[in-house]
Amino acid sequence: MRFSANSFVAAIAYCFASLAMPALADDPSCGLGTEVMATGEPIKVGGINGNAPPGDFSGGTDAAAAYFSCVNAQGGVNGRPIEYIVENDQWNPELAGQVATKLVKDEGVVALVGNGSVVSMAVNADLYRDEGVMVMASGCAISECYESSNIVSSNQGPLPSGIGALTYAVEELGSEYAACIGFNIPNNGGWACDWMNKFMESKGLKGTSILMDPTAVDLNSVYLQALAEGVDTILLMLPAAPAIGLLKVAEEQGGRDLFKWVSPTPLYDPGVAEVLGDYWNDNLYINIELAPFGSEGADNKNWVAVMDAYGQDGDRRDTFSQSGYVSARFFVEALLKLDPNAIDRAAVTKAIQGISNAESDLLCKPYYVGDADRHMPNHAGRMVAYSGGAFNIVRDCYDIESSYLDPIRQQEAALGINQ
Repeated sequence: MRFSANSFVAAIAYCFASLAMPALADDPSCGLGTEVMATGEPIKVGGINGNAPPGDFSGGTDAAAAYFSCVNAQGGVNGRPIEYIVENDQWNPELAGQVATKLVKDEGVVALVGNGSVVSMAVNADLYRDEGVMVMASGCAISECYESSNIVSSNQGPLPSGIGALTYAVEELGSEYAACIGFNIPNNGGWACDWMNKFMESKGLKGTSILMDPTAVDLNSVYLQALAEGVDTILLMLPAAPAIGLLKVAEEQGGRDLFKWVSPTPLYDPGVAEVLGDYWNDNLYINIELAPFGSEGADNKNWVAVMDAYGQDGDRRDTFSQSGYVSARFFVEALLKLDPNAIDRAAVTKAIQGISNAESDLLCKPYYVGDADRHMPNHAGRMVAYSGGAFNIVRDCYDIESSYLDPIRQQEAALGINQ
């Protein structure tokens, strides 16, 4: 059973076209919360997503666009509307550089918000630093996103979420030897799986990496390699499509009970239940980076209300969407503290760096930025089990243990962050 990455993603993409959502929330509240449409001079803000095979990362910019529309309808930034300019890099490094240059140099945006792209972060980190523009991202999955001075994301990415999943596997499922299965991309699968193995070693346990070519996904071969390695746990460090494919291979081989199955956030998607059915009930555990989609927290309900009132048909409503909403909310709150007549890139960069102890029920712990050479404010998550076609919380908010966070924790201590 051999798939190309593009054909495999396309074959099951329909499963994620629409996500189950909580019941309709109250009217949304955004920014100033007035009923006065903003009519002043627009504030230009950019956003870049990657929406093309092998994945759709547009949820963050979709949610940011909806939130900014809500803000504009409720008084804007002290009377000034936000003009949100979104570009799609189409997973093309050359195009990623072009659209970032357009936004930063030609359009003169004061910041970028809601970004969700693997390619753009790697290509443009130096541009953002050199031009003094901050990126409040929502969909990061590579090392550059967390190890750059001018990028900060409200999503965790694969490293904290993966270690969170392994933590649960070790402490609750008795895992002793884990295989981290990911793509052979140094700053993605290689980076994250290396740290998974270090985590297992720190516990006196064993870890190994099984990395595959993203352009030629041979899931049977990967499954057989895991069998040959003699591991007792499989960590699916993959996007949802190939992760589901590997689960299907295991199902066909009767392999569910041969391993403990855990995953970082990508498999947390209501569409997954339609594909997996009952076979994986009580045998699949997923670490989630933000609140459950159906939670009753005020911010989660407001996210739903904003998307219902100001979102567009076809907008994704996934973890990246939640992340885009919360990034946009914190961004606007920072701007509202500025003199509306003196908003420029330098002032906005300083305001973003000044964000500290910002709270949302979408996040387990406070969000912050600061002026540092790396950023990872979200490193605590929840664990859910797949059962009865639903995802049920089996462990609420908990932090991860990894030496990767040593410089992050030092920053938090220096800033007085309540982590």
